[in-house]
Amino acid sequence: MDKFAIRGGNALRGSIPISGSKNSSLPILAATLLTGERCVLHGVPDLSDIRTMLDILRYLGAEVSFSPGTVIVEARKIAWEAPYDLVRRMRASVCVLGPLLARCGRTKVSLPGGCVIGDRPIDLHLRGLEALGSRITLSKGYVVAEAPGLVGSRLSLRGPHGSTVLGTANVMMAACLARGTTIIEHAASEPEVGDLATFLRSMGARIRGEGTGLLEIEGIDRLHGAEHTVISDRIEAGTFAVAAAITRGDLLLEEAPVEQMQSTLSALREAGVSVEAEKSGLRISAKAPLRPFQLRTSTYPGFPTDMQAQFCALAATVPGRSKITDDIFPNRFMHISELKRMGACVDLSENVALIDGVARLSGAPVMASDLRASAALVLAGLQAENTTIVNRVYHIDRGYERIDAKLRAVGADVERQRVSS
Repeated sequence: MDKFAIRGGNALRGSIPISGSKNSSLPILAATLLTGERCVLHGVPDLSDIRTMLDILRYLGAEVSFSPGTVIVEARKIAWEAPYDLVRRMRASVCVLGPLLARCGRTKVSLPGGCVIGDRPIDLHLRGLEALGSRITLSKGYVVAEAPGLVGSRLSLRGPHGSTVLGTANVMMAACLARGTTIIEHAASEPEVGDLATFLRSMGARIRGEGTGLLEIEGIDRLHGAEHTVISDRIEAGTFAVAAAITRGDLLLEEAPVEQMQSTLSALREAGVSVEAEKSGLRISAKAPLRPFQLRTSTYPGFPTDMQAQFCALAATVPGRSKITDDIFPNRFMHISELKRMGACVDLSENVALIDGVARLSGAPVMASDLRASAALVLAGLQAENTTIVNRVYHIDRGYERIDAKLRAVGADVERQRVSS
């Protein structure tokens, strides 16, 4: 188990390459199970979550190779059961459910784990697959689904907090091999869903409407192999944009997906940060003093819940009172207690954080609780006086490729240290 030692106070300057999207790569990797032919994926980041998905594909019988940035999958013959020991590592593992059901006619997949930010049920996934004609039961922690032949249907994926990204992906993948046409109302419109649709079309799928909230999938008998490059990671790019802002630095984010980051960039501009699109990427620069701001998370194209923690860290360093509300995951504020250990002044009431900025945070030992919370603590450490120790950085390795090396390349004093067991 590793930890980061961060000596803060350096304004970050230089260029950072943005990796391929984790949240796009995971369902696309699952989609390779829909065909027995060779699929080649470029731009796949080297993350622990990605390696978990590759382990699941191998367990299911696929031949998998992973060289820097490129994954090759050939799933000629596959099993239909995904076990607890693998699926429990991350919630996104559940996206093998739809492809296995469509390809094998039955599947048994463990209920997922890998997240501690509140209840994230998969009832919408199951409701959508049932609408396609599958019979689903829950038994001893597993989802057992049977469908000798999926049939297209009209269905809704509206949930209490909006649409579901992984649920949309699961149902869309299954519908590609269903008989007839499927209409998904209230489908997630996130760019990662659009990227999956692009990959499926390259495999021969007939999909229309991604990004609109209304998906139409015309089922076909079989899909073929394909080659695809995943989109850049808008959350990683947003995190490094906050790194530039919180250190009052100047960073060029190479290959940042500017059009997919508008809500994040608007929030930065509200705080007084300079945001400029350039030919090679996105330039973020900031000088003191910044301004307090107000944010409320929402489904895409609204402000992403995956950026909430990072902006809490930024707000803790901005003079005046900022207000951040998370309507997607109301319990996603476990980073607040750790930021307070660093001198942040925060009043948290249910899903609303009122943050009074201080001139400088103070380095302290802190504990990461989840992926985005760990990123927020790293950002806070970059601004803080003295040394911050961020423990349990295996969380950050789930979603950020070589974050310590990328930060060092632009002037951060970050050291990865091995913790003896």
